[in-house]
Amino acid sequence: MDDSISLRDYQSMVDKWITTVGVRYFSPLTNTAILAEETGEVARIMARKYGDQSFKPGEKDNLADELADVLWVVAAIANQTGIDLTEAVARNMEKKNIRDATRHCDNDKLK
Repeated sequence: MDDSISLRDYQSMVDKWITTVGVRYFSPLTNTAILAEETGEVARIMARKYGDQSFKPGEKDNLADELADVLWVVAAIANQTGIDLTEAVARNMEKKNIRDATRHCDNDKLK
């Protein structure tokens, strides 16, 4: 896989896999539950690797894989709800650049 894949290309890859290998999309509600599950798996690893918890016997530090799972489900939800993540991310960055132009620089908590 090309390591410089675009969001749009990734959404297309996810769609192709789901509609062929995966047969069909799960319902949006099911995918939302899966997103919560995958996010929880990221949180579990973060708590063990960077927090105060330790890994249980047999648990693995597979943060990269779990983050990729989160992206997969986000792409699936975007596909089934008609959202182009490339456009959504561009709009979101524009919003942040306008709204937060000086917000963090002016935050005494971050100095």
